[in-house]
Amino acid sequence: MGKGTMPAGNRGASLTSAAVRWPVAAVTNRRRLQRATARQWTAWTALPAALCLWLLSLRHVNLRRMHDYGLLQVLPVLYWAALGLLTLGFCLSMIDRRTRSGWFAGYVLGLIAVLHATPTLLYPALRYGWAWKHVAIVDAVIRNGGTVPNADKLDLYNQWPGFFQLNALFLKATGLQSAMAYAAWTPPVFNALLLVPLLLLYRTVTHDRRLVWGAAWVYYSCSWVGQDYFAPQAFAFLMFVTLIALVMGRLPAAHRQDDPPGRWPIARLVLVLLIAAVIVTSHPLTPLMLISALVALSIPRRNRRVVLPVLAGAVLLTVVWDSTVARPYISANLNNFVQSLVQPNSNVVSGLAALGTAAPGQVVVSWVDRALSAAVFFLAAVAFVRRRWVRRTGLPLLVVSPLPLLVANAYGGEMILRSYLFALPAAAFLIAALLFQWGRRPRLHVLLSYPLLMAVLGGLVFGYYGKEAADYFTKDEVAAAHFVTATAPPQSLIVSVTSAVPGLFMHYDEHPRVELDEQDIHTRRELVRDPLSGLEPFIQGATTRQPAYIILSRAQTAETYLNGVLPADTTQRMDAAMARAPGFVPVYRNRDAVVYLYGNPAGGAGP
Repeated sequence: MGKGTMPAGNRGASLTSAAVRWPVAAVTNRRRLQRATARQWTAWTALPAALCLWLLSLRHVNLRRMHDYGLLQVLPVLYWAALGLLTLGFCLSMIDRRTRSGWFAGYVLGLIAVLHATPTLLYPALRYGWAWKHVAIVDAVIRNGGTVPNADKLDLYNQWPGFFQLNALFLKATGLQSAMAYAAWTPPVFNALLLVPLLLLYRTVTHDRRLVWGAAWVYYSCSWVGQDYFAPQAFAFLMFVTLIALVMGRLPAAHRQDDPPGRWPIARLVLVLLIAAVIVTSHPLTPLMLISALVALSIPRRNRRVVLPVLAGAVLLTVVWDSTVARPYISANLNNFVQSLVQPNSNVVSGLAALGTAAPGQVVVSWVDRALSAAVFFLAAVAFVRRRWVRRTGLPLLVVSPLPLLVANAYGGEMILRSYLFALPAAAFLIAALLFQWGRRPRLHVLLSYPLLMAVLGGLVFGYYGKEAADYFTKDEVAAAHFVTATAPPQSLIVSVTSAVPGLFMHYDEHPRVELDEQDIHTRRELVRDPLSGLEPFIQGATTRQPAYIILSRAQTAETYLNGVLPADTTQRMDAAMARAPGFVPVYRNRDAVVYLYGNPAGGAGP
């Protein structure tokens, strides 16, 4: 029997065994194919199905039932089913390496729509009082042809006018009458635009589509701070992420062999410095965040040839602007800046909202916000330990880069929120590397990742939707504020309990303003004790020609209840007191607002 020859009996046994194994293998492969096909079809149909459920869920939403938890307590079950189905479809898409980028883009854009277009579609007017204020500033810039005189507390925006000047230029170029024409759509549009630099940033460190799109999903699932409305901060943040992505793209780890690092093409460097100039002229805090991020990226020696030219340009632009155009604000607050440097503990603690007087639901919202923020940094730290390759990127440095500013200044109690916001793009990628860098058993990873992604989305909606009772305005509230700004003579005083009044800052350069919840503790206590006595110091100089207008509204009542700075019944007690007092005339009243006029003929003694 020659070498390699098998006995006849063994050959028969082998052929029999193979004949048995082949049908078994064929059945197994067929089942795997069927499971894969079912999974693919589920991933393909989940996106349109979730979007349909979302749109159906918005048909009947009673916004007047919002209270402690804002939109959370009025959105129907269909809305939450849509969010869960959308997340499930995204996770199933992550299993298949053949999933195209277009499907991932559809899921992320779908998430943006469900989260950020919902208030725009539901509300009859622009959301959030500060967005109305910024629309009024653009209007004032156009009316005054640039710098707005008599701006009072809003003179800050004269010193960082970039965002407002660009909007004024856009309105003139398009022929639109007001930024109100598009301001309501700013949150979904801003987040969709932000996706471009986020993807650019993530692709500088990996070409794995799952990690890139997974990081984008994590970012939008955890971005609860809400700095995406019509505001200079949102615009400057978009520019910040764009600039950091361009710088990261020049670092050694991100480079092709034919394009050596450290050599900035002149055109690209000019573009980067132009973006830095736009940031510097648009917002006071973002340039400092930019400088801190560039300093962090310059710590590794290999990065310095790329980062230092941009860092030097950003520092120079900031110093020149702050010492010239923004000098009035810098000079007036220099002592406060210096004092805050030696109070790091109070700077950090000031960002944690005092919950003693807040509504019970707001206490829950605040703790959920804190838990989500802590979870983001914890998961990023775990990824730093478990995924060693991310240490070679600049992303861990970007996560910690806002910390020096958090320690150095409180920024009115908002620095901790802004620090989280600026750290989140890099932290989101680290979390994605932890969750979506799979080896074996991808379905098991999906089973583990899905509940975690749903949990962080649950935390996001608490922070993002939890204060909507005060951020939402009815048509009646808009009408009452419009009555005041349209009929009040120049230099008439306008008084409100809080800033939650839509459009009351229109013509702010012509009317002095008083917001009672911003006054010192003694004034607020007097207002609580006796509403008329608390009002007296502000309106005693009113005359028939320059009267005082006091506006009370539904959203102001909601805000006093939610934050607890004043008692929840403050607006009702003021309404009742002014209705009985001589000199106060109710000149406008509807379901959600009332306007009182006070004009003292003597121009001396108060009510």
